[in-house]
Amino acid sequence: MERYAPNAKDLASRDVVSRSMSIEINEGRGVGKEKDHVHLHLSHLDKNIIESRLPGITEAARLFANVDVTKEPIPVVPTVHYNMGGIPTNYKAEVLTVNGSEKTVPGLMAIGEAACVSVHGANRLGSNSLIDLVVFGRAAAMRAAELVKPGTPHEEVSETETEKCLERFDKLRNANGETSTAELRLSMQKIMQSKCAVFRTDKTLKEGVDEIRKVYDGMESISVKDKSLVFNTDLVETLEFDNLIRQAITTVDSAYNRKESRGAHAREDFPKRDDEKFMQHTIAWCDGKNTKIDYRPVHKTTLTNEVQYFPPQERVY
Repeated sequence: MERYAPNAKDLASRDVVSRSMSIEINEGRGVGKEKDHVHLHLSHLDKNIIESRLPGITEAARLFANVDVTKEPIPVVPTVHYNMGGIPTNYKAEVLTVNGSEKTVPGLMAIGEAACVSVHGANRLGSNSLIDLVVFGRAAAMRAAELVKPGTPHEEVSETETEKCLERFDKLRNANGETSTAELRLSMQKIMQSKCAVFRTDKTLKEGVDEIRKVYDGMESISVKDKSLVFNTDLVETLEFDNLIRQAITTVDSAYNRKESRGAHAREDFPKRDDEKFMQHTIAWCDGKNTKIDYRPVHKTTLTNEVQYFPPQERVY
């Protein structure tokens, strides 16, 4: 870290550290069989300090890398720390319809990193989790209290929707292909790490757009060995992968279409922000491996009905 942050060194911000790690790997100074990670050494610290102050890291390293951090280095790579964006909502945490309008989806709410409120300071945009919880968690609770009436019955779910869910579940549970979920997940991880990571270019993103779809096609030959319905981790991981691969396609397509640098989206071929074209939220529709990309305006004005929504005695500052 002396090379990248001479004064702060290993106390530099997470963003600086992750970019530094990426540069080391990209320039061929990674370690391991594929030179695709770096080593984090903690062995210079006293064992008692490690055990008392870093129990989570110690446990994670042991579980996922089979490493004793008091004696061995931890293999690490830069990864997503926070999500900026998500399900579009209004400031009351009500989810907006997919057409980009202000019309809400009745009964559906989202806050935190799952949501995109279009308010500066929300869901990681210059914020932290506590502020998000205090402001938008509270707003969600207040709005839910207004909308939910005691004794109101649940709406009936149509048989068509139920059958759709069960069909997906059974299709994956009974999959008898040749490719394991773990293999496909690893391919997805490597593509996203190398093609849509900290540093991005038109070339790498276009490669990512094409390659991630090959992984999606691998779903046709996916294999689930455990067919049981009790504590079936094989099935759970496969259901998770089915979600993740669609998220990956959506992410890389959205990044490819945004030809600018803004915050964590850093493109080497477009190093500057382009507010004229891209001061707007990306909206993506995903249907299998096909996506449709559109945009939704950013709210640039203050909340005019703030006073009505937060009475003076209850306002949060």
